[in-house]
Amino acid sequence: MNDLLEKKVLLIICGGISAYKSLELIRLFKKKGAKIKTILTKSAKEFVTPLSVVSLSQDKVYDDLFNAKNEAEMDHISLSRWADVVLVAPATANTISKLSAGSSDDLASTVILASDKNIFLTPAMNVRMWEHPSTKENLKKLRSYGYQIIGPEIGEMACGEFGKGKMTDPKKILKKIETHFTNFSENKKYKALVTAGPTHEYIDPVRFITNKSSGKQGYALAKSLVNKGFDTTLISGPTNLEVDNSINLIKVETADEMFKATKDNLPVDVAIFSAAVADFKIKDRKNYKIKKHNFLNLELEKNDDILNYVSKHNLLRPKLVIGFAAETNNIEVNSKNKLLEKNCDWIIANNVLNKSIGFDSDFNEISIFYKNEKIKNEKILMKKKSEISDEIIDRVIKQLN
Repeated sequence: MNDLLEKKVLLIICGGISAYKSLELIRLFKKKGAKIKTILTKSAKEFVTPLSVVSLSQDKVYDDLFNAKNEAEMDHISLSRWADVVLVAPATANTISKLSAGSSDDLASTVILASDKNIFLTPAMNVRMWEHPSTKENLKKLRSYGYQIIGPEIGEMACGEFGKGKMTDPKKILKKIETHFTNFSENKKYKALVTAGPTHEYIDPVRFITNKSSGKQGYALAKSLVNKGFDTTLISGPTNLEVDNSINLIKVETADEMFKATKDNLPVDVAIFSAAVADFKIKDRKNYKIKKHNFLNLELEKNDDILNYVSKHNLLRPKLVIGFAAETNNIEVNSKNKLLEKNCDWIIANNVLNKSIGFDSDFNEISIFYKNEKIKNEKILMKKKSEISDEIIDRVIKQLN
């Protein structure tokens, strides 16, 4: 099986001595039947010629952001949308620095910034540059943005020094991209459902009970699932977040609406319940605005427990049911109790009293508790929610397979 056949690879070649290896990369991709387009940075043309790239790729070379002919044929947005993946090889220290700062001063950086596809960076630089704290910090930031890093390797440099910083061998890079497409193809058979955000439980047409959930973790989980090939439905309470068109987004307001939307979208293979669903709703919701009084008595009744319903459903239960627990104390005890009570496979818990993580933060720190006692409970220390999501979904894939 050839998972690279007809796949569209956008190769960005930056200016470094390792740029010559990118010619071999083009040859290998073409041999596998991949379609390849190439961007040469200004400094890359000091190491490889556009003519050599054209000869191997059998397609034109893109190099100037403000080239009217290029923009008329395929502008930088279209070029980023054309690709199935973006591969930067070699990725120099300068390029890595620019990308971490969100700079877009040439075609290469503009395309990367505009891309909604998986981006692979293959660093290549002198060992001292690789070991420099700024490079380490830049790569850490890029990983948190979802960039995937290939290499570098340990070896002898063109400058004569020995150490880490040598660009990964083209055959290994090819294998890494091939594995990405293989996994993506295998995951396409899976359907996933994610709930996210808060719910609004109305008192009257203008007032409601809610909570502080921003939906950021759930949205990041849905994005990670789609990026890894899953057919994904996101059922979201009210948030200000946007999603990629490849995610089937269903917007709801109340717990009842979220419950109905969940039932309507079963069966699935994996269900992740990250929404902060209100436990209670107003028993007697008014259809008119309640006027101001000295006091207001509200009678509440329980909402249906969505996680409990799905995890205990005999016919429609997903292969993997994951619940979230926003806790303030006794996290391990409460999470393990919830794991048993709800009959789910995992509980992912965090401490919402920590203002650096959880509600409305871009960061999180979680503990994962497994129903299967053979799997050791885990803790993932504070990272961006996008990184946390990738780690969670990698574990989902491992369990499903």
